Amino acid sequence: MMRFVSRRTLLGAVPLGLVAPRVFASNRPAMPVADLLAPPICRSAAAVPLTVVSGAPRKLKLTWNASAICTAGIPVAVAKGFFAKRNLDVELTNFGGSTDQLLEAIATGKADAGIGMALRWLKPLEQGFEVRITTATHGGCMRLLASKAGGITRLEDLKGKTIGVGDLAAPDKNFFAIRLAKLGIDPLTGVEFRAFPADLLPVALQKGEIHAFTMGDPLGWVIRDRDDLVEVATNLDGEYAHRSCCVLGVRGSLIRDDRPTAAALTEAVIEAQEFVFANPEETAVIFSPNSPVAKPDQLAAMLRSHTHGHHPVGADLKQEIALYIEELKGISVIKPSTNAEKFSEKVYANVLS
Repeated sequence: MMRFVSRRTLLGAVPLGLVAPRVFASNRPAMPVADLLAPPICRSAAAVPLTVVSGAPRKLKLTWNASAICTAGIPVAVAKGFFAKRNLDVELTNFGGSTDQLLEAIATGKADAGIGMALRWLKPLEQGFEVRITTATHGGCMRLLASKAGGITRLEDLKGKTIGVGDLAAPDKNFFAIRLAKLGIDPLTGVEFRAFPADLLPVALQKGEIHAFTMGDPLGWVIRDRDDLVEVATNLDGEYAHRSCCVLGVRGSLIRDDRPTAAALTEAVIEAQEFVFANPEETAVIFSPNSPVAKPDQLAAMLRSHTHGHHPVGADLKQEIALYIEELKGISVIKPSTNAEKFSEKVYANVLS
């Protein structure tokens, strides 16, 4: 049933144990062989499997961040009928609480599934929430920005500097801390991360209170262009060019008790991502009511800059999760004793086979 290019097949099924110790070994970005042979932008989409739930339409609650352009596939799935044709009646909930509260809501049945950022979810999932990742949705949407006057053009230039973040557990903060660590800059002592409300980050930059800041789209894209800022780095640079960042998490009990529904939901989200990849302009129009800060043409440009054609499952996704675990261990977010392969097996559920 799997239709995705298999990274494991192309790499000769290299065990993670041979890869993980090298996570922080080199400052030079490495492009995986699979990414060179079959990057998402070069492959044509195949038909997404169709699981139709029997009986009356199956009601589900799906949580998402309605203002984040990286979740654009969700309103697309509603508008284009990808949920409905699988006999799913999906209620969307714009969740504004903490990640722990979100995962607890899914685990306890207050919601059935949710879309979130892997680098925000993995730490709380380590605590044992019964939520399983069934697919990734895309890569891209995190940016590190600086003023042109500051002279910061590379991550290396941030050593000894102050970096503004929306919060100290934010996925973009974790991602760029990983990038700094790979360059030999200790994210705990070599830089200072300072939290500000998102709308005050550009103000703090102008005042000289910070030297750079991290932010996700759509606000990051809009502020970059509005303030003529330098885009120092993104989460699609180098070895991360085809690494996913957002994931779909499904309630563990739903997967156990009603696997066809979990499969149908996962398929619908994947089909929506395929649509986003192929139709960024129409997607931007569908999503635009959720984003007053950006116009449809800006949203379409953001979507084209992401990799919505990259939504791995199976061995490919487990490998990506395991790599993130190793990297989060390297910046003291995940416990050093955590076995990355076992953890990825625990938090991933293959509902498509």
